[in-house]
Amino acid sequence: METDPREQLAQFDPDVYRALVGEEERQRRGIELIPSENYTYPEVLAALGSVFTNKYAEGYPGRRYYGGQEFTDAVENLARDRARALFRAEHANVQPLSGSPMNQAVYLGLLEPGDTVLAMDLSHGGHLTHGAPVSHMGRIFRFVRYKTDPGAAGAIDFDELRHAARDTRPRLVLCGYTSYPRDYDYAEFRRIADEVGALAMADVSHVGGLIAGGVMQNPFDAGFDVVTTTVHKTLRGPRAGMILCRKDLASEIDKSVFPGLQGGPHMNTIAATAITLKKAAQPSFRAYASQVLRNAKELARALMAEGATLVTGGTDNHMIVVDTVSSFGLDGREAERVLDEVSITTNKQVIPDDPRPPLRPSGIRIGTPAATTRGMCEEDMGLLAGWITRALRAGSDETTLRQIRDEVEAHCAHFAVP
Repeated sequence: METDPREQLAQFDPDVYRALVGEEERQRRGIELIPSENYTYPEVLAALGSVFTNKYAEGYPGRRYYGGQEFTDAVENLARDRARALFRAEHANVQPLSGSPMNQAVYLGLLEPGDTVLAMDLSHGGHLTHGAPVSHMGRIFRFVRYKTDPGAAGAIDFDELRHAARDTRPRLVLCGYTSYPRDYDYAEFRRIADEVGALAMADVSHVGGLIAGGVMQNPFDAGFDVVTTTVHKTLRGPRAGMILCRKDLASEIDKSVFPGLQGGPHMNTIAATAITLKKAAQPSFRAYASQVLRNAKELARALMAEGATLVTGGTDNHMIVVDTVSSFGLDGREAERVLDEVSITTNKQVIPDDPRPPLRPSGIRIGTPAATTRGMCEEDMGLLAGWITRALRAGSDETTLRQIRDEVEAHCAHFAVP
């Protein structure tokens, strides 16, 4: 009789096995509120641990550098076809290993070193790959940053953005975010890009699932040239990236991914991506995406009712950014630690023009995809808001924190982790 793989792992490497079991227990016991994290499907986990892990497949379907590609070609073609259909794109590349190389491949494929990119300021919601000075891309390309207006609920001043575009003449106008709780006016971004002869790119990594589920806008409907998204956030898939683009940009994009930036693709991940995209095309996923959005709006409302200050005064997507310094007198690192103690997982987060350093910022970031995956709905969001604000006000009161943790874990026991 074949030994169960988990039993084999437990016998061979008990240290890793204990960490695996501990992580499973941590995920079950508490609630995950980091907006970039989710619980993936059992079918995705099966594909990630499959024999596709064993196979090298450098190149693209029909044009590989190794033999034995009948089934790798089949799963990659499935993933590409499903991505194009789901996002109404002309071309899809599903080989990027994650979000950072995904965006790097676009820059390196469509731009020349020194070209200007107009992108969102990091403290206002932009991502590290959108031109942070510490990133390699920030050294290769010239990034000019636009900001939001915190006094106008995080709105973007398009007159100012247009002025910046005319002054700097970017080759690429990039809209995308990692901590911006609003939707974008893609049509206005497209108009500004057209005025200065720039390409229009959207990094929708955070909201890719909400776009696929039909509850948020699709940049392709506004005529965007390139859209990138990770697969593991609101899409609930494996840790991977996808580049979607116009057909006439396909060759440059594909060459930039391979052989320009990466070697052999991770075929187990591409198989898992194909499964994820089939899941996202189901009516049940549309219902899920809608619930994620309703939960976020209700959690935002309940947090504000409890006295929390949100940097945009609400949310249009799955995430919320709380100014914990002004609300509770705690910096983001301390707020994250306190919430960890009550089995609520969040992440420290800078706020617009944050005077504090990134590792001790002024806020935390909260999201609803994982809680929604476990079956939580609006009434649960009210409870979460109460526990979050009670814990942050309790600070170092261990008795109160233990009581809150017990309440959180007792509630989570009613919601299974996939």
